[in-house]
Amino acid sequence: MIFAIPLIFAPVFTLTYFGFEITEPALLARLVGAALIGVGGTSLLAHNKGPESYNSLLTLKILWSHTAVLAILLAILEGAPEMTWLILATFIIFAFVWDYYKIKLRK
Repeated sequence: MIFAIPLIFAPVFTLTYFGFEITEPALLARLVGAALIGVGGTSLLAHNKGPESYNSLLTLKILWSHTAVLAILLAILEGAPEMTWLILATFIIFAFVWDYYKIKLRK
């Protein structure tokens, strides 16, 4: 949620700070911020709801993080700013952590 709020309320400033050019209204950045709040907020509110909720949220996070890795790699191939590598590394770490817990849950 640390990155979500700036993306929603100051998307142009946030994206240009990280080296991204703004070629269209900041709608997409705000949608990304909303998605981050949705995933993070749901996780926060459901953290004590039991194993079924945990498993469902974990599956959501795995799908999201792996899809994000693919999307970020495509952006890098198309010439995204260097800061994109940091974003990619973050999502790779998320993907590994969530995969680890999913495997651990199956045992």
